[in-house]
Amino acid sequence: MRTAVVLTIGNEIVSGDVENTNASWLARRLADLGVTVRLTAALGDDIGEVAAFLGAELPKADLIFVTGGLGGTPDDLTREAVAAAFGVPCVEQEQLARELRTRFAERGLAEYAARWACLPEGAEPLANPLGGAPGFVLGPVHVLPGLPSEMEAMFDAIADRFRGAPVAAWRRRYRTTEGEIVAVLEEATARHPDVAVGSYPHFAGADGPTVEVVLKSRDAAALADVRAWLERELGNLRAVAPVEEA
Repeated sequence: MRTAVVLTIGNEIVSGDVENTNASWLARRLADLGVTVRLTAALGDDIGEVAAFLGAELPKADLIFVTGGLGGTPDDLTREAVAAAFGVPCVEQEQLARELRTRFAERGLAEYAARWACLPEGAEPLANPLGGAPGFVLGPVHVLPGLPSEMEAMFDAIADRFRGAPVAAWRRRYRTTEGEIVAVLEEATARHPDVAVGSYPHFAGADGPTVEVVLKSRDAAALADVRAWLERELGNLRAVAPVEEA
């Protein structure tokens, strides 16, 4: 089972000024590709903090995805932070710099854009289909833009690199409370340790209190067994949402 860490960088993220939608989007997409996200985090624009975080996570995760901090303003420090984590300098990739200068010359931004070609030594640049600053890959670390549209487009361009057996999911919402079904949830968890059992309560709406029960696993047979058992045990409860499978 491959695992991943998602790190979002930006003072605007940790301050709450901008919602961190990149982490949840990446977690969903990676699950579809068979990669389990075991940690999401957000850090401000601080080279030392980001480098220390990456250094601690590199031995633990198969993949690390970093979003944000790739522009050319003073607070865009992701390249330098990743370089520090690997103990390498940032160096200009000459071919990439030429391409960026040519691309942005007509707008008078040739030298500004060329800054984006200064990447950690040994990094593979990633084209930005919808923007200017390229992403890059260094070891297991994949660095993507912070702007959601650019991040999503760049990830989709390389998604096949991560494709494996997807995580199957089943979910249904019941008109009940967690306290009323906790024993059933505990037994479901014990039946198959390789099936993740989640419960998410909702207290608003015309149906009154409800609980969404979610099963996830790479083992389709185990998931089917737990699903069938749960449906029998909770059969006396009214389902208020259709079954969803992925």
